[in-house]
Amino acid sequence: MSLVLSEVTVNRGIGAVVSDVSLSLEPGKITTVVGPNGAGKTSLLEAISGLVHSYTGSIEVDGRNTDRMNRRQRSRAGIVHVQQGRAIFPSLTVRENIEPASQDRGRFELILSYFPELEKRLSSATVLLSGGEQQMVVLGRALAGDPKYLLIDEMSLGLAPVVFMRLLPVLEQVASAGVGILLVEQFAHLALGISSDALVVSNGKVSYHGDPKVLLKDEEMLNQAYMG
Repeated sequence: MSLVLSEVTVNRGIGAVVSDVSLSLEPGKITTVVGPNGAGKTSLLEAISGLVHSYTGSIEVDGRNTDRMNRRQRSRAGIVHVQQGRAIFPSLTVRENIEPASQDRGRFELILSYFPELEKRLSSATVLLSGGEQQMVVLGRALAGDPKYLLIDEMSLGLAPVVFMRLLPVLEQVASAGVGILLVEQFAHLALGISSDALVVSNGKVSYHGDPKVLLKDEEMLNQAYMG
């Protein structure tokens, strides 16, 4: 049981944006992908979730090849993608954003246990929430469908570090419940601190794949990851 990428190359426009990526995301594990802007990290997540189909190589979910799966079918197979930008239904309340996606009442209550701040805002339109609360709604809706593999693209975008730090323990809780998490993140030190695996993508290639502690101990290597 795992999400496995084998020599995946994603093509856009005139050529490859990221090449020859291989990784195995296991249930209960967090893998963080870091690298400079434009390195192909977002395109990689989009290929996995089915938003982009112009790729070569193999993407398998629990032993099933996804080549013939569209985005909805991949979602049903357990792959859920949280894209950049905190996509919410702004005119709907917090409850209306999350509850319809929940499999049952128990799942909805579980999400509120992750984000107790939302419990007193259930009747508020999400457009009125803070950026951090909106991100909780986005994550809550993603978790409502009980994913096996959660792809999260720049969760911290537009958030203060202290708000991002509030969300990290939730990811650890979700992973401990058996969900595999693939996290693309600009706050590298914080994200790597909760990860069991790390990838550095630079100039469209994987320049490092291994223990995140190595990156955390080597400031020069980590800085180079963002310089490309």
